[in-house]
Order: sequence, then structure tokens, then C-alpha cells
Amino acid sequence: MDTETQPETLPTEADASQSPPSPAPQDGAEPTGFIPATVAELRKVVWPSRNQLFSESVAVILMVGLSAAAIAAVDRFYGWLSIQVFR
Repeated sequence: MDTETQPETLPTEADASQSPPSPAPQDGAEPTGFIPATVAELRKVVWPSRNQLFSESVAVILMVGLSAAAIAAVDRFYGWLSIQVFR
């Protein structure tokens, strides 16, 4: 069996001068199709239930509060430390 492969050819100047054909516009690409395409995409979205939305919102609020408290604690510590060092 012959396992040799042909070497790849490099593009020539003639190939470079030809521009590829422009793709056909997709649905929603035209200004008049934007709203219907947007509505169709929004119908595909899986929206969370009320319980899931509530529990995830509480989790986000708690994590933001904990992060803010941690940053405030580090800031106060470095403020206190700088007062002790540069007194």
C-alpha cells in the first residue's frame, strides 16, 4: 500500500484576488426581521421557576454581602496597621 500523501499547495495570487461569495443573510439579519427573530429566540429560553429565582437571588445577595464584609475587614485591618506603622 502506498501511504504517501500529496503535499499541500499554497494559495496563489490568483486565488487571493478572488473574494469568497458573501453569505446569504440569515433570518433576523434584516431590520424588519429583528423583532420576530428576537421573539422567537426568547421563546426558546428556559425560564427559572419562582422558587429557583428566589433561592438563587438570596444566594447572590448573601455572597455579595459576605464579600463586602470581607473586603471591609481587610481594609480596616490595613488602615489600622498603617496607623500603627506610620504613627
